[in-house]
Amino acid sequence: MKKHQHIIYSLAVVAALAGCQQESKEASEKQQNAEAATSEVVTNEVEVSKAETVVRKKHNPIDDHTYGNLHEVDLKHLDLDLTVDFEEKSLKGFVDLSFDRLKDNVSELILDTRDIDVSKVELNKNDQWIAGEFELAEKDEVMGSKLTIKLEEGVNKVRVHYATQPQASGLQWLTPEQTDGKKHPFMYSQAQAIHARSFVPVQDSPAVRITYNATIRTPKELLAVMSAFNEPDTALDGEYHFEMPQAIPTYLIAIGVGDLKFKAMSDRTGVYAEPAILDATVAEFDDTEEMVKVTEELYGPYRWGRYDLLILPPAFPYGGMENPRLSFITPTVIAGDKSLVSLIAHELAHSWSGNLVTNANWHDFWLNEGFTSYVENRIMEELFGRERALMEQSLSVQDLRQAVQDLPTEYTVLNVDLKGADPDDAFSTVPYTKGQMFLVWLEEKFGREVFDAFLVNYFDHFAFQSITTQQFETYLKENLLDKHPGVVTDEQIHTWIHEPMLPEMMPNPTSDAFEVVDAKTKQLLSGEITLDQLGTEEWTVHEWLHFINNLPAGLPQDDMMALDAKFKLTESTNNEIAHAWLLLSLKAGYDVVMPRLQDYLISIGRRKLIVPLYKQLMETEQGTEFAKRVYKVARPGYHPLAQATLDEVVK
Repeated sequence: MKKHQHIIYSLAVVAALAGCQQESKEASEKQQNAEAATSEVVTNEVEVSKAETVVRKKHNPIDDHTYGNLHEVDLKHLDLDLTVDFEEKSLKGFVDLSFDRLKDNVSELILDTRDIDVSKVELNKNDQWIAGEFELAEKDEVMGSKLTIKLEEGVNKVRVHYATQPQASGLQWLTPEQTDGKKHPFMYSQAQAIHARSFVPVQDSPAVRITYNATIRTPKELLAVMSAFNEPDTALDGEYHFEMPQAIPTYLIAIGVGDLKFKAMSDRTGVYAEPAILDATVAEFDDTEEMVKVTEELYGPYRWGRYDLLILPPAFPYGGMENPRLSFITPTVIAGDKSLVSLIAHELAHSWSGNLVTNANWHDFWLNEGFTSYVENRIMEELFGRERALMEQSLSVQDLRQAVQDLPTEYTVLNVDLKGADPDDAFSTVPYTKGQMFLVWLEEKFGREVFDAFLVNYFDHFAFQSITTQQFETYLKENLLDKHPGVVTDEQIHTWIHEPMLPEMMPNPTSDAFEVVDAKTKQLLSGEITLDQLGTEEWTVHEWLHFINNLPAGLPQDDMMALDAKFKLTESTNNEIAHAWLLLSLKAGYDVVMPRLQDYLISIGRRKLIVPLYKQLMETEQGTEFAKRVYKVARPGYHPLAQATLDEVVK
């Protein structure tokens, strides 16, 4: 019998909502006892379902970025059956959508799609599939195409037969040449913010939380993994079965298919990667289990069973994506010295802030990322010390201060108004670092012990729910401000969350190490010391980044050449240092870096690292010519999200 990646759905839902961990050994034991426990489980599940529905009826917000009729139909569960077709760059098959009706006389189920071909729709009536009527509207460039399905009385499940189109914004199809191994193709998804609709017809809103099962068929030599339970020793056979028992928002549905191998880092953590980089990845990220333990000690139990990493090809447009149970990670953070592992801490932190407690719509994105950036930094402090945590805070705030100068003012608000806009267009460091600094400010005002207790209760109170900023503000007032009167004011909270730019009260983290770097830099620029006296022998990556980022943009060519000759910065294999140096070189007109810059832009697709370089190139006529020539070569290897951003930059 085929090895199924199987967890009993009803048991797992109850366990997940009770905060229990679901391990693969437990799954097999529960499978043996499932028949005897069925009646009790069904009763419990019905009660849980009723409780969830009450919460959703009370709090389900209006989401400007979905067509879904969320206030009439409560989507509960998906069953996916898909074949991965690399030749046609398409996922083909069907999805069954199970739902509850929140109102009487509901006659339609409205779903989101984008660049999906729908061939037919069926309704499940009296356990029989019958033909259904549907209408697929014209495509809106931001929202996609509304799919309206006519419902009959008693129907609470529909089946949509479909195929994705090659240009689906949430999927990237890589040729063998674009992978490390050069032998097999690779495909992966990126559903945040509103891209799940490009590969699954669904109510594509973070307010909607669903469980899902999936059967994925692939070429037999390739492995499929998903944001679900992945059996570490799964054999390659071309058919893989998954189950996600905890209710997640639709943007966390994720899939990857490629020449992947697995290596464990602990009993509950491991890495999936192409064979060529597997060992290096494990060596880089083998602190992951300690990160999980530290976060549990700070903020309560990890509630998702396993925590594994999928290392993607360099075309991945983000540093990481917090897909539950299986974070998707860029290889650009494999530096060989664990200097960039804060990214792993960030994606892990989402298991509490973002995945467990989720923003209800994209206006509330800071609830995901501000809390996660705060938790990430606390993890780094516990594992690597206060000084490193301060350096990382300081670098983030430097980036934030620069970012708000370049952003439209309305996009510097935490609770941002995105009505009529694509959520991707407002992506910036604001929800991350301004949100983080808000929480750092609260910690400083109330004390770490009090604030930690507040966060533990917050994560537990809203576990497996999607909430709005307004819900957070109410909870904050009732459970922190009112219990400790006179510490902060309502007006201060309003300023942080609803006013643009950066409040004067914002903490300005400083590092003793950076102060030493600044003093040395000042002496160097004034001629008081030479490069040999700069004292870089023990510098960390963070000190190098601070040094390069704070050098004058118009540094003379002779000085640039001397720095490069001394420290081999153009040749740096650390992608963050290389980015900082290449950007400074463009501002200074240091053309020696252009061959390295070309290779960098072609080999990396991470938006954070390449978009600023393209923008700087477009500042000059010569740079524009270079950018257009390189982008023509590099664009086919970039993810659709990176392409959409850069198409506007490199006009």
